[in-house]
Amino acid sequence: MRRIFLFLTASVLLGSCTNAPGGNGVELLDDEAFRTEIDGRQTGLYTLCNDNGMTVQITNYGARIVALWVPSADGVFRDVVWGFEKIGDYIASTDNYCGPIVGRYGNRIGKGRFTLDGREHRLTINNGENHLHGGSGGFECRVWEAEEFSSPEGDPALALSYRSPDGEEGYPGNLDITVTYTLTRNNELKIDYSATTDAPTVLNPTSHVYYNLHGTTARSTDSHLLTIHASRFTPTDAGLIPTGELLEVEGTPLDFRTPRTIGERIDDRSYEPLRFGNGYDHNWVLDNYRPHEIAPAAELYEPATGIRMRILTDQPGLQFYAGQGMDGRETGKRGDRHAFRTGIALETQNFPDAPNHPNFPSAVLRPGEVYSQHTVYAFETDK
Repeated sequence: MRRIFLFLTASVLLGSCTNAPGGNGVELLDDEAFRTEIDGRQTGLYTLCNDNGMTVQITNYGARIVALWVPSADGVFRDVVWGFEKIGDYIASTDNYCGPIVGRYGNRIGKGRFTLDGREHRLTINNGENHLHGGSGGFECRVWEAEEFSSPEGDPALALSYRSPDGEEGYPGNLDITVTYTLTRNNELKIDYSATTDAPTVLNPTSHVYYNLHGTTARSTDSHLLTIHASRFTPTDAGLIPTGELLEVEGTPLDFRTPRTIGERIDDRSYEPLRFGNGYDHNWVLDNYRPHEIAPAAELYEPATGIRMRILTDQPGLQFYAGQGMDGRETGKRGDRHAFRTGIALETQNFPDAPNHPNFPSAVLRPGEVYSQHTVYAFETDK
């Protein structure tokens, strides 16, 4: 497989993008708007297209997805992820988690502490009294190195790499991580993770994209039909830190084993977990989990557009966040506002606070081991 290193000041068009900016409605973001220098490193914008016209744009600032154009049932392409039109808006945003890879540890670690091999490690506190998504200087605000290539199947791909130094945000060990985005001819966006360390550490990276299958408009995602292949979830305290229990979803508003609209039960404040999360912000325990095997995790469907997104992963958990923190104060692409519950996150992951719960899947990575994670977001339409 031939790989070509790219200077980060260049924008790149990968695959057959000849039909991307044409009559199907795709509007590519301007690569010039994503060029700047952060901590001595250049940022840029990268574009992957397949022959169907599906298009994803990615910046190496935070290894984040900034646009994702997929076909709807009427043949018009819609950008189904929230984001901004220029790098400065991402830097200035009060929401650091719009589209990036987060880590080292996605989700929360209680009180920012964990003990590994008898030694306590204290992490940055950035979410009340807890640690969230790798801290205030996590992966989302780092400039990654980029390399484009074609997969063995001939699909366009982009590999983004970052070295997290020992002690960054309190984590032990120098960590080398690579995240690879691949856009397949079957309208699948694959996200593959690989990492190594030179000292024992913990790791749980995930993709934190906000999706709206109406397209990025101010229309609520409450109408989306969601299926999560999970019979249990990890209940939390009021600070959204797991208690260590695994509870059944049956008979609760967290039961998405059959398709239910997001808005149907989200405001049931008589149910304590929804009260704690101010809506959905929970980790589901996936029924199909088998270590190192990719299996169906969830499906999201919007009847108005006919767009269906299937999620497959080899991870044990899925965090569903319904966007209740969006308040409309920020203006995104094409003048659309990030309004209340207009973008949802579906994050494949290990369980929150796993380093502090021996009964949860281990998040420990040791020297000589290779961390891997594989997640697929597959798009279809009802025609």
